[in-house]
Formats: sequence, structure tokens, C-alpha cells
Amino acid sequence: MPGAAAAVGAGGGAGVNLPALRSHNAALVLDLLRTAGPSGISRLELAERTGLTPQAVSKITARLRAEGAAAEAGRRASTGGKPRTVLRLVPEAAHAVGLHLDRDELTAVLCDLSGEVVAERRAPLGLGAGAQALVAGAAEAVGAVLGGVRPLGVGVALPGPLDHARGVLHRVTGFPAWDGFALRDALAGRLGLPVVVDKDTNAAALAVAVTAGSGAGPAAGASFAYLHLGTGLGAGLVIGGTVHRGVRTGAGEFGHQVIQLDGPPCACGDRGCIEALCLAAVGRGAPAEAARVLGAGAANLVGLLDIDLVLLGGRTVAAHEETFVRGVGAVLAERARREGAGAAVPVRIAPGGARGVAEGAAHLLLAPLFGRGDG
Repeated sequence: MPGAAAAVGAGGGAGVNLPALRSHNAALVLDLLRTAGPSGISRLELAERTGLTPQAVSKITARLRAEGAAAEAGRRASTGGKPRTVLRLVPEAAHAVGLHLDRDELTAVLCDLSGEVVAERRAPLGLGAGAQALVAGAAEAVGAVLGGVRPLGVGVALPGPLDHARGVLHRVTGFPAWDGFALRDALAGRLGLPVVVDKDTNAAALAVAVTAGSGAGPAAGASFAYLHLGTGLGAGLVIGGTVHRGVRTGAGEFGHQVIQLDGPPCACGDRGCIEALCLAAVGRGAPAEAARVLGAGAANLVGLLDIDLVLLGGRTVAAHEETFVRGVGAVLAERARREGAGAAVPVRIAPGGARGVAEGAAHLLLAPLFGRGDG
């Protein structure tokens, strides 16, 4: 998809009828085709919703059809004149692999252009087994889901901190030996495919942001925090519909905020971190206590960022969904009462379930095609 593949950072809004912005405009059109679904959308509607001229839309859709990314979906009656031809996205025109490398498990998915999962694989993973074993296991999982498909690339999501721009790992909590490992280049060299690396929480948040407004998650353009509690604890931050990574791509290291001075030691080397307190409570079989601790951290985020929504995910949350939603929600409600802020920020389980991070990793490749991020 050469016409759309260069589209980055559009993020919605009106198109501009200048040749230099053809990629931007193609992303706008492609995103509307995606959100229209199988029922499709007419060229006239595309022009009205993007602000592009009908001639510009015709050129873009002709190019997308030639590339196999768009096709006719029938005709629709109009208020006057002949029926309008309706166009739809062709999901099978392109695919991307999403790879979630957790501390003890690997999940790989193959997603089509619409983001639907068409293949999946899970396998045990030892994040501390060394670079050679990690790259080999990741490559094997990618090969298993491809089934002969040539993808746009591979998105990899794993615990941070890391350098998203260079694809280099930093001192992953509990695995300091990974500091400085160029995972992106190592995996790209092994697979012969483009690779994008990001934190697991950012990837999951991206997947939610891309589908925002569809009814399954937040409203389009919303600001929210995705809190992921599994074998560790982190956050993905979406501000105004865009994933916030920070200047050094280090935003969202939520688990290592200290909320209890001289508290229990954390694997990061500090004491009283929210991650250590949450995991200790879970280990004692006290998920309600863990939920209250998580709620304290969520309340800090709400106070700092004034976000619209808190989403919860991760294996530990999935095992006690009601407990965590209720516990975190109660802390936020109490804060809202103290501050006289009216209704508390809502708390929900994040859409996507157990493979939400892996799907988000695939969106690291797919989202830029629709102007939904820089991957």
C-alpha cells in the first residue's frame, strides 16, 4: 500500500487539497472507509466529511482501489440523480503482526487491515532467558501466525522502560540485563521485516484509541489512562486521542510511583512503589486491597491530568474484574466527593481482553495508515 503507508500523524480533521499532502488525505479517506465497515461509504460522503473536493476524493479512491485497499460495495439510493456507488475497505489487502512479550508468556496475533485478528498463537516465555532465546522465540511465533502472508511488519510490545523511537530496551524491572539491547534491529534482522517496539501499556492504549467512538470504549478524542496489572504494573496515557509517550518515550511508568515511604522493597530498587504494594496484596490473596492501592495511584493520575476515563486491564485484573472496578472506582468517587468535583471519573474494564496488548502491537503498524498515530 505505497499510497497510504506514508500517512502519519493525521489524527483526523479536514483534508487539504495540495499535492504535498496526498498521504495525509489518503489516510483521512482510508480511515473513513475503515469506520464505515462492510456497508461502505460513498465518494460524496467522503468529500463532505474530509473537506476534500470530489475530484481529490476520486483520485485517492482510484489509487486505493488499484492497490486493492478499497472496492465497490454496491450502490445506494440518492435524493436525486443516479444511485451513488458505495466503497468499502478490503480488510485482506494488508496484514500486520502484533507480538506481546510478557515476563512469562508470549502472544502473537495476525491482524488484517481492519484490525480483526485472523490468527493467534500463545507460548511460554522466559524474559530472562537471554537475547538469543528471546529473538528465536519471537521469530518462531511470528512465523506460526503468518501462514504465508507477507505483512506490513511486526509490532512488539513488552514491559518498559524502553526507547520507542530506537527500539532499544532499558532496565526492564526485574531484568536489568536487558539494558541497551536493540530488540528492534535484532528482530528485524532475523525476520527481514519492519519492526516497531513499544511498551505493552502504550500498545494497549493505542488499540483503544484507534477504536474510540465505536461504542466499545471511550469517545473519539477522549483522554484516558489504561492501567495494566499483570506480572507488573504500568500505564498507557492517551491525551486528546493521541498516545502520550513523552520526550524520551518514558511516560507511563506508573507502577514505580512511591506511595508509602519506607514501604516494602520493589524490584526497581526503590521502596513503597505502587507496583510492589499491589503485587504483594495479590500474592496474599487480597485483591480488594490491591484494588484500593491501584485506586490511590489512579486518583493521582486523575488529579494530575484531569482525564475522562480510567481503563483497567491485565491478567491480574481479568481474574478479579468486579473487585478491581469497584475498588478503584470507590477511591476515585471518594476523591471526587472531597473535592466537590461532581461525578467521579468512570472506571471500566478495557476492551480487547487477554490479547488487547498483542492487538495494540499490530496497530503500531496499522494505525499510521489511517492517520491515527506514528506507530
